[in-house]
Amino acid sequence: MLQKHKLVIIGMGNVGSAVLVQAVSQQLAAEIICVDINKKKAHGEALDMTHATPALCSPNVSVRSGDFSDCKGADIIICSGGPSILPDEKLDRLILAERNIKVITDIMTQVTSYTHDAIFIMITNPLDVTTYLAATRFDYAPGKLFGTGTTLETLRLKRIIANHYNVNAKDVQGFMLGEHGNSAFPAWSTISIGGVRLQDLDKYYDYDQPFDKGKTADLVVKTAYDVLLSKGWTNTGIAMGACYLAKSVLFNTRCITPVSMPLTGEYDLSDVALSLPSIIGENGVEKRLIINFPSEELNALYKSADSIKTVLKGNNLI
Repeated sequence: MLQKHKLVIIGMGNVGSAVLVQAVSQQLAAEIICVDINKKKAHGEALDMTHATPALCSPNVSVRSGDFSDCKGADIIICSGGPSILPDEKLDRLILAERNIKVITDIMTQVTSYTHDAIFIMITNPLDVTTYLAATRFDYAPGKLFGTGTTLETLRLKRIIANHYNVNAKDVQGFMLGEHGNSAFPAWSTISIGGVRLQDLDKYYDYDQPFDKGKTADLVVKTAYDVLLSKGWTNTGIAMGACYLAKSVLFNTRCITPVSMPLTGEYDLSDVALSLPSIIGENGVEKRLIINFPSEELNALYKSADSIKTVLKGNNLI
């Protein structure tokens, strides 16, 4: 039975509209409100989706456009507001910082005038910068506001490894961590398939060529830009990832995935937000898993933190 949850989607561009499709198809909420600075766009997306609901084998779902006042009483808010990187720009999400810091400041000022109780999932890039801003400047309780982080990179990593070994991607375990961006890195110490660790995968599974960690790591990061340059934007994967997180909150599934939150001393890091493996449940981030990583992965984590901190400092956020 569909739970009486209320979901607000902020930003109805390519990503927000894809989130809407996934949210309805996955029956995340009984009430879904679309909010955008372009009110006609929000109205059109909501109206278009209502025309699809009679085809669903589910209870009736209310989809409508609204404004920030609809955040009051929401169970969950998913934010994709603000411009995305364009195919003719430098292929680095961090270049979006200056323009989207203002956007997120405006959005959070509006949202927090109506609620601090809703779980808030950030998608807007540069993800770790916008998450740090929103989580540290607007009096949100720790864990209730977090970014999708490297959830999408992790899904991409699993797909690439599964293709290499010709197995079901759901049976691939492991994480991409750090920045949602160019300095993201695979935590190879966490990778396994069906209980078989990374160093033994070639012994058990079929492959055409031996597994190359370096090429795989590069491919995970570069494949996002392959999508961007091919279709002009990325939206399907991140929408699925965001709704995966939302479902874990709304139904308390306690999934384990990397999400972005400000660090408060983990690995001796602070004044930065980045992704670490986390348990996601009804209260948002229920727990961060502080894994004993080998030195090369710790170094990659510190490098990623430095990359994000440079942008935070450059925009006077730390």
